[in-house]
Amino acid sequence: MATKIFAHRGASQYAPENTMPAFEKAIEMKADGIETDVQLTKDGIPVLIHDESLKRTTNGQGFVYEYTLDELKKLDAGEWFSAAYKDTPIITLEEFLTWVKPFPILINLELKNNIVDYKQLEHKVCKMVKEHRLEERTIVSSFNPESLKRVKAIHSGIETAFLTSQGIRNIIPFLHEIKADALHIKYRVLNYRLVKQCRNENIPVRVYTVNRAFRMARCYKLKCEGIFTDMPDVAYHKRLQNNF
Repeated sequence: MATKIFAHRGASQYAPENTMPAFEKAIEMKADGIETDVQLTKDGIPVLIHDESLKRTTNGQGFVYEYTLDELKKLDAGEWFSAAYKDTPIITLEEFLTWVKPFPILINLELKNNIVDYKQLEHKVCKMVKEHRLEERTIVSSFNPESLKRVKAIHSGIETAFLTSQGIRNIIPFLHEIKADALHIKYRVLNYRLVKQCRNENIPVRVYTVNRAFRMARCYKLKCEGIFTDMPDVAYHKRLQNNF
C-alpha cells in the first residue's frame, strides 16, 4: 500500500494553516488526508487552531479558551500569512466535518490538550465524528496519552494515534497500555528498526512534518503508513515520480 499523504494543517505552505483555503488547496493537490488541530472555545465549541495562543495566526491576543465562538469569529486568521487572505475566519470542527464529508479522504484530528487539558474535548469531538458518520475515516491523535485513553473509552471504533517527538523505549507495550492504534513520530525519530517493530504489531507509523523531497522519499522507501506535509503537491509528485 502506498504511503498516504496528509496535508498538515491543510496545504499550509500555500494558504493560512487550519483555514478553509488551506483545506481546499489540499483537495486540489490530491492529498489522501487532511490533518488539523482542535481546541475548545470559552463556551465549549470545538474550533480548528494549532496554538493555544492567538498571537501567531490571528490578529487577536490571549488564549483560545478565553474567547467565545462569536468573539473568535470576529478575528482575522488569514492576513498574517498574506494580504490575499485578509478576513479569513477561524472555523469550527462542525463546519470542517460538514465540508469534508463528501470528499473521499482521511481526517486526522489532533487534540491540542497536552498543555491545556480541555474538559469534555474528547466527548465533543467523538460525538461530532459519529454524528457525521466519519468514524472509519477519522484518526484522533494527541501528545497526551490520557486523552487517547479517554477517546477509546468513549468510542472504541475510532482510530487513535500517539504523537511524539522523542524516541521511547519499549514503545509497543506503551502503545498497548494507552490503547493507541498508531504511532505518529517526528521525522528525526524515524528509523528502519522502529518501522519494522511497529509493522510486526500491525501498528501504523506516520511521520511529521516532512517537507523535503529526500525525506519524503525515505518515508516512502520505508513504507511508512503516512506522512504529514505542508506541501502535499510536492509529496504527491515525488510519490508518483518514484512509483512508491
